[in-house]
Amino acid sequence: MAAKIQAPVYGNYHGYYNKRPATNDQRLALVPEDLFEGKRVLDVGCNEGFVTCEIAQVLGAKRVIGVDIDDTLVRAAWKHRRSVWSHQQPMATTTLRNEDSSTSSEPDSQVDYFPASFEHMFGPLPIPDAANHQSDVADAFPHNVSFRTADWVNNAIPEDADGYDVVVAFSISKWIHLNDGDEGLLRFFQRVYTVLNPGGTFVLEPQEWDTYAKAKRMDARLKENARTLQLRPDDFERLLRDVGFGSAEHLGIAGEGGFRRPIDLYVKV
Repeated sequence: MAAKIQAPVYGNYHGYYNKRPATNDQRLALVPEDLFEGKRVLDVGCNEGFVTCEIAQVLGAKRVIGVDIDDTLVRAAWKHRRSVWSHQQPMATTTLRNEDSSTSSEPDSQVDYFPASFEHMFGPLPIPDAANHQSDVADAFPHNVSFRTADWVNNAIPEDADGYDVVVAFSISKWIHLNDGDEGLLRFFQRVYTVLNPGGTFVLEPQEWDTYAKAKRMDARLKENARTLQLRPDDFERLLRDVGFGSAEHLGIAGEGGFRRPIDLYVKV
């Protein structure tokens, strides 16, 4: 008898990016162009790491940590990291000599340099040891991205100790709310505020209240939890201001169909 497939009660959909663009995520296109440049970033609810890797590889982040409650998805995220690396142009080093005969190196690589067929034919490329390169390479993709399995709303991870400049929360507010109730949602907002450095940015994709109805039907516990909820997504901006964030900057709407949602930006003041 086939094993029963577990419902994605945490929003931990497998194959999520079969329904959304796998590259050039429209949500990231709405944020300020330099938001991630040189920054330390946390991606909460990273799923298979598509957004996490795009921030690390394309948008200039110095360090990106993706965290998800589903270990299967986290293992898939590590595989995706290697797959993305396999399509990238190998790092070329331009060496310049000055009058003192010292050298300086600047990594140069192109995204999607190799066709996807190469990986299918020959397998993914090995990732070189960052210890064999200069520090600027250690801060570049794929060495600047990592993943952890954790219920981050309720449990800290070691990387939290160093703080973050940006925290990203795409498509997870509803699932936190349904699983952990009003108190859990408030705890999540407080956790984000606490781990952000002064002036840090919280990028939130809130899910509308009318989408909760379908989600709660997949599990009796979610349905029961939903009965007790007093807070609504329209309250989120007020709640975040109460925590200590400034007013929301509404960046626009991204996505299509059921994935069409607002993207809001909050700054820790």
